[in-house]
Amino acid sequence: MKTGVDVWESYPYELENRIRNLIWTVSGDYSLEVKPDLAEFSRSPEIAIYNGIKQGALAKYFDQDAIAMYLLKKIYCHADQRALMDTARLCIEEAVGWRLDREREGVRSLRKKALEKWLYQDFGRMSAYPLGRLMAASWREKLDGSYHGPEQIMRQLDRIHGLRQAETSEEIIAMIDSLYNDVVDPSFSMTLTEVLQVTPEELTEFSWSDYLKEELEDDSIRYVIERVTAEMLSSDEPSREGKTDEPAPAEGGDKIRKLLLIDDSVLEKSREYVQRNFGKSYLSLSEEKRITSRMCRGIHSDCGLFFTDGILKNPVVRNNQYVLAKGNKEKTLEYFRTNYRTIRHNIQILTDMLKRAFALRNEEDSILSDSGQIDPRQLWKAGRSEDARLFRRVLRRDSMDFVVDFLIDASGSQRKRQREVAMQAYIICEAMSNLGIPMRVMSFCTFWDYTVLRRFREYGDDRSANENIFEFTTSSNNRDGLAIRTVGQGLLEREESNKVLIVLSDGKPYDVMINRPNARNPEPYAGHRAALDAGTEVRRLRQNNVAVLGVFVGEESELAAERKIFGKDFAYIRSIDHFSNTVGRYLLRQIEN
Repeated sequence: MKTGVDVWESYPYELENRIRNLIWTVSGDYSLEVKPDLAEFSRSPEIAIYNGIKQGALAKYFDQDAIAMYLLKKIYCHADQRALMDTARLCIEEAVGWRLDREREGVRSLRKKALEKWLYQDFGRMSAYPLGRLMAASWREKLDGSYHGPEQIMRQLDRIHGLRQAETSEEIIAMIDSLYNDVVDPSFSMTLTEVLQVTPEELTEFSWSDYLKEELEDDSIRYVIERVTAEMLSSDEPSREGKTDEPAPAEGGDKIRKLLLIDDSVLEKSREYVQRNFGKSYLSLSEEKRITSRMCRGIHSDCGLFFTDGILKNPVVRNNQYVLAKGNKEKTLEYFRTNYRTIRHNIQILTDMLKRAFALRNEEDSILSDSGQIDPRQLWKAGRSEDARLFRRVLRRDSMDFVVDFLIDASGSQRKRQREVAMQAYIICEAMSNLGIPMRVMSFCTFWDYTVLRRFREYGDDRSANENIFEFTTSSNNRDGLAIRTVGQGLLEREESNKVLIVLSDGKPYDVMINRPNARNPEPYAGHRAALDAGTEVRRLRQNNVAVLGVFVGEESELAAERKIFGKDFAYIRSIDHFSNTVGRYLLRQIEN
């Protein structure tokens, strides 16, 4: 008698057709695009066939594309991919499995065998973290008819039982999102509404190798949706190809993200693709390579740097990203017009505070010296003391010997406060322009291997350049340490005596490295490791007499990470109304010192 593996090896096309027909029969939709997982069948025929039937049922009762699209958006917003897929499998099994039991008696025994094998094969991984333990409890409940265990797991099981009455895809999505946020990552800061607001165009910026194709964006998204649909229904781990076993997501630890692997032919296209999404580089390729080789070392050794004035200033093509950037600028301008009086008031407050400080610096100081104008009060020392300071010398300080850099986190996690961040940058720019202080403004995000530094104004630009900040937009990840190192180096090379770097961020450095085959394979840039790196760069600049201020605009739960990076010199901005006073006080302290 042939085993399932023998059948798979002998009749792969026949088997694929049989599984496809099962899915079509259950779903009642013979136009449904189906790609059976024959590799999964070789490991467990029961699981593969049951997952195929479940896919048909999901397509029949719910909108599987909507669920897959939600999962893509959640991953884009920095959710852990494996844990999110586990959450989706758990919820989909609860929503679909009971319907199959009720309507198709023949599926019951197959479902039981599949769950038994699934529990047996994956029990070690399941038992290693909270969501896995909930999954294992759910599978045992379905096999034994009941489950008795810790009260917390019992409450969670009762909660997901509500999916047995689910009528819409939105109910499943809401449960996946809620369960993930409560059980997997309680610190996840974005609401379901904010996650769903991510557009398909924004998804093309994320690290999915398929998006490097030059076809229409919808085709790329369609392909990834099919992949995600298969993963959320499969018992196998996501993207298992070419990977060794990984630990389960750790309780309370840093998020564990898979490292995406792409080949060299794709990487050759990556810089061109970055230009299509962010605009042409304002540096020559040789100059960019020189800076990259100097800055991208140590923890950033496999990274690249890309310098641009933005897609609206220097586009390669007028694509979807160009249209989105243009629409975003219009919304920011509308926000500016709506809040014009508040913004002008903040500019005036900050300007007046700094003017007073510079006026104090203009006052002359005098010190005792061995040369200068004789001080009669010191003449008694002559012949009586070794102190030869009988004169008084006047010190005149250059009150405007200042230069300021403003570096803004432009990662996707800043999306919900995008307009406010742009206005805060504009307030500082206008105040510095009022005082004639040279200032450079740049934003940073990480896309593929590249940390993209977007320039809004240079030190010598006139006031009109301040309005470039209305083009500020957010996307992708953020490698704070590399951005601070690169911008800080430019500041160190300035001639001014007094150098100030203001970094506006949400205190959450996070980047997933896309690695070349056979290259070093560093851990994801996140958690303590990323905060330590960014903090090291801040301390290095301070040791070189650069005053560094962190302006924190994130959630209160991230304050600890912000303190790790900036120490005591950071300002927590809860409202744009208090922005000028808070930042102004810090700048005053730097001027006075």
